[in-house]
Amino acid sequence: MKRLFQALSGWPLPLLHALGALLGWAAWLLSPTYRRRFLANARLAGLRFAQVRQAVAESGKLIAEVPRLWFGATPPVQWQGDEWITAARAEGRGVVFLTPHLGCFEVTAQAYADRFGPMTVLYRPARKPWLRELVATARTRPNLAAAPTTLAGVRQMLRMLRAGGAVGLLPDQVPPQGMGVWAPFFGMPAYTMTLPARLVQQTGAVPLLAWGERLPGGRGYCIHVLPFEGALLDAQPEAAAAMVNSQMERLVRACPAQYLWGYARYKQPRQEAAA
Repeated sequence: MKRLFQALSGWPLPLLHALGALLGWAAWLLSPTYRRRFLANARLAGLRFAQVRQAVAESGKLIAEVPRLWFGATPPVQWQGDEWITAARAEGRGVVFLTPHLGCFEVTAQAYADRFGPMTVLYRPARKPWLRELVATARTRPNLAAAPTTLAGVRQMLRMLRAGGAVGLLPDQVPPQGMGVWAPFFGMPAYTMTLPARLVQQTGAVPLLAWGERLPGGRGYCIHVLPFEGALLDAQPEAAAAMVNSQMERLVRACPAQYLWGYARYKQPRQEAAA
């Protein structure tokens, strides 16, 4: 599998995205479960299929671009709102980036590490050993480290923030049992991680929103950075989780055509050793 990914990493991004669009529609046509979840999640957000139709193809592009992002050179990237990063770094504070399953979330961390310096991203280790090794090694590159959803991973992120670096989280990902609370997401209770607020409260880091817009025609990506609206520093877990979900909704509504509507956001958390 690693050799296949390495071979595909040399393909032009427009070709990978064209292949991904086909894969996205193939999954849509072949999986009734996926279609039902996709449409149900969009309805919760008050969106019609016409407003999210493009997300079917975009979800396939998300898969097809992975070999390039893991094993190839960082693709062309533009920035919007990077002054928020500059301001936080000027104060000597770490940054907690909160990114939903929107656009290309892999490229946001790579682009930050290439331009600004050290960053650690949180990931959930795959269950299959071969895939776990592939993911762990592929995401690690100069200035970019991967931290698992374990106590050791949390400590790794705390060290990075206290040194003035950055960490990245996908807060609309369902955390393991014991690492979250139930909070509304598009009006429906969703198990939501409490880690973002804990990192901010323990280190004084600046929370920022970030997502990588996939530009048309395979022309690369635009990294959008926005301020977090709300005070995480003194918030209790339930209130903090609700704030984080509200901010994720804000980003998704800005570009619903690139959100991963097929993600099982409202599933029960799985039993794991909690950090």
